[in-house]
Amino acid sequence: MPSRSENRTELIESLMERFPNVPREAVIKEDLLRGGIAFDESALSDNEGGEVKPKSYFIFSFDHGTLPELGAAALRRPPEEIVLTGGPYELRRTVVSVRVNPASPYRVAADDDGVLGLYLDGARISDVGLPPMPDYYRHTLENGKSVMEVAPTIQWGYLIYLTVFRVCQYFGAKEECQYCDINHNWRQQKAAGRPYTGVKPMDEVLEALAIIDKYDTTKSSTAYTLTGGAITTQLQGKDEADFYGQYAKAIEERFPGRWIGKVVAQALPKEDVQRFHDYGVRIYHPNYEVWDPYLFERYCPGKERYVGRDEWHRRILDSAEVFGPRNVIPNFVAGVEMAEPFGFKTVGEAIDSTVEGLQYFMSRGITPRFTTWCPEPTTPLGKANPQGAPLEYHVRLLEAYRATMEANGLSSPPGYGPAGPGNAVFSVSSFMDSLPAEAAAPEDAVTPATPQ
Repeated sequence: MPSRSENRTELIESLMERFPNVPREAVIKEDLLRGGIAFDESALSDNEGGEVKPKSYFIFSFDHGTLPELGAAALRRPPEEIVLTGGPYELRRTVVSVRVNPASPYRVAADDDGVLGLYLDGARISDVGLPPMPDYYRHTLENGKSVMEVAPTIQWGYLIYLTVFRVCQYFGAKEECQYCDINHNWRQQKAAGRPYTGVKPMDEVLEALAIIDKYDTTKSSTAYTLTGGAITTQLQGKDEADFYGQYAKAIEERFPGRWIGKVVAQALPKEDVQRFHDYGVRIYHPNYEVWDPYLFERYCPGKERYVGRDEWHRRILDSAEVFGPRNVIPNFVAGVEMAEPFGFKTVGEAIDSTVEGLQYFMSRGITPRFTTWCPEPTTPLGKANPQGAPLEYHVRLLEAYRATMEANGLSSPPGYGPAGPGNAVFSVSSFMDSLPAEAAAPEDAVTPATPQ
């Protein structure tokens, strides 16, 4: 292993030693996700005209700077994801979502032979692979729009991410979630002159999916996620369940059984959740964001105002009666528990709170998952906490997550691909990398709900 001559190297190696049950791949991956990556120009893509799949900005910016602050990375996009292998830590194949930070101690650059690597404190710590441009990205819709704009794929091609509403009706400081930059990302993409459709027309979504279905000859794309901003009133004359549900209905009618259908939406009343299921959705993500009631009220003011934390949790439990507990997978944003000024002051307190939420749901057969918080600078929490949460929090969370899952007799949730270090493709946190490979459900089986 590298000598401990620099602070960041020393930190990650000390955490690897202290938490030997957490894969070392996950320690590095979490640090990249929480703090971002700098890119040498040799590692940038040629946008949609090159051989590397570029970053699509599929819902949030997931960057540590605005586009004008990213330099060359704003003109020649970085790759959507990178894959780490080898190096002095002997890393198994690890897929990492790209979050750009020009000031990061981690840098992706080519060596003298043109071979890309990940460098930390000046030392090469892994080889880097870039996602190849998929064949379906080389084709456009009849109106000239790109497949990447309408139906981008992430997780190394496993998931089609359909952000069909790219803004949120929780708007302004008194309603927006304090860690979320969906509305700003829409504004900055439009200001940069990039195509970034606010509401994606149904016919465009279906046409893009037809292109993917035709040219994805290996059937690498296995699931789709329908998502976007919250709808507090109506959008195009429809409430949230019908707006997002109409896409699922059309997709399932056009491509029956081709992909696992997932929807990320608010925690809706049971009758609305039933409509999702009737439309063909098989996995429901009613994200609870942060467990602590004090933090939920402050970080999710719109959700607290319109629904309320206790009702949100009741609706999650009710939705398990429709989809089956295994197919209800609420997300939380890992790291905001420690965000100043309101967050927990110690890692131990933050972990205890998070585990309380995990136990609440897992004891009822519901398996939450998490996204590693990226402190985008245009958000209140990102601006106040540019370094994010301590890496130790993220590493301890992985250990606690697995322990809570195993204590409740649960396995990795469906719709996320294979589990285990060297196998996982879920790219925005390391929870799948940290679970044992044998825990993965065969063929991403979706367990049906008990008929009501």
